[in-house]
Amino acid sequence: MKGFKSLAAVLLASFFMVSSAQAEAPKNLNELLKSVKSESIVESKENKAREAEFLSDKNKQAALLQQAKAKLQAATEQGDQLKATFDENDKQLTELTETLRVRSGTLGEMFGVVRQYAGEFKGLFHASQNAVQFPERDALLTKLAESKELPSTEELESFWHTILQQIIVSGETSTTPATVVYGEGKEATTDVTLLGEFNAIADGKYVTYVPETQKFEELSRQPANNITTLVSGFEANKDTYQPLFIDPSRGVILSLLVQSPTVKERVEQGGVVGYVILGMGAIGALIALVCYLRLLIIGNKMRKQEKSDTPLKNNPLGEVIEAYQDHKGDNLEDLEAKLDEIILRNAPRIERFVGSIKLFASVAPLLGLLGTVMGMIGTFQAITLFGTGDPKLMAGGISEALVTTMLGLVVAIPLLFLYTLVHSKSRRLIQTLEEQSAGFIARYQEKLHKAQD
Repeated sequence: MKGFKSLAAVLLASFFMVSSAQAEAPKNLNELLKSVKSESIVESKENKAREAEFLSDKNKQAALLQQAKAKLQAATEQGDQLKATFDENDKQLTELTETLRVRSGTLGEMFGVVRQYAGEFKGLFHASQNAVQFPERDALLTKLAESKELPSTEELESFWHTILQQIIVSGETSTTPATVVYGEGKEATTDVTLLGEFNAIADGKYVTYVPETQKFEELSRQPANNITTLVSGFEANKDTYQPLFIDPSRGVILSLLVQSPTVKERVEQGGVVGYVILGMGAIGALIALVCYLRLLIIGNKMRKQEKSDTPLKNNPLGEVIEAYQDHKGDNLEDLEAKLDEIILRNAPRIERFVGSIKLFASVAPLLGLLGTVMGMIGTFQAITLFGTGDPKLMAGGISEALVTTMLGLVVAIPLLFLYTLVHSKSRRLIQTLEEQSAGFIARYQEKLHKAQD
């Protein structure tokens, strides 16, 4: 009995710990039994409710599964139907395409030719400077070149008219407003005269057409004056025939022409040696000019003296005449010595600085050779440092080498001609003095012979 009571007490304590819903623990076993039974009834009801709810959810899931299977079946049937429709349409499309090919016949070949030529003419017309006059034709050519359908009759006629129009404007001179980009980057809309497909001029200058921007650009440097002077006259008299230089290569030769260096740039390529050569050439030419003018003055005085028996001052021939007239003795050797002394004294004055002209003419080619050696040294140094992959790195040294040689020859050849001219002039004057002196000696000798007879 005591053991039973102990067990009841333990169960009571456990129930008290587990069930927190009751306010107080049962007082005896009967109350405990009633409590356990009531709790069992409650739990049984809850379990039945749960089972009922589970069975209800199971039925719902089954119904949903059935609906999903029905939808899947419908979708599968619809997919099969669409596949059959697609296959039927694809077959019909193939048949229609073949029918179109058969019925079109040579029109298909014509379509290919039109698309090909439209693409080619699109590139040609886009690069043409006359594109600024007809900007709307680019859309037509793009459509014909990229279209996958047969062109209409109107489109073919428009294509033909476009080609004919291009042929006509290619042989005409026309003026149209266009945007011109000047060297400093400024843009302005002005009248541009188009010379067919060759060149374009604006504001008295040559301009080039840039297809990427559809604008005209002023040349970095205009051609020579004898070419550009005709541009203004041509623009001012468009109604009459006027001479004008055109570039048949559509500006290629003109662009290369303006890239060629000027005389100043060519001289600058010669470097310091080139300037030294030109300086020597200028000095030599100046000396030759001074010498020639001096010899002209002396020659004029001697010609005046030849017409007069009276000795004139500041005149070598006058000194010879004066020495002859002042000679009173009978010694012929004294007269010869006196006349020779006058000739020898005036010859250096006549030939003064003439030899320096020849010196400059001889040194100029040597300086050119020096510049050539220096330029080649620079070229080989560039090859050593950078190799031969980029010719521009060697162009400076080669230009200096060739330009200095050219400048040396350019200076030497005229100086040689000037030296020959001045030297011949001086020799003629000295020869005149010698001839007059010999004449006076012969006359005096003849006078002595008559006196002895």
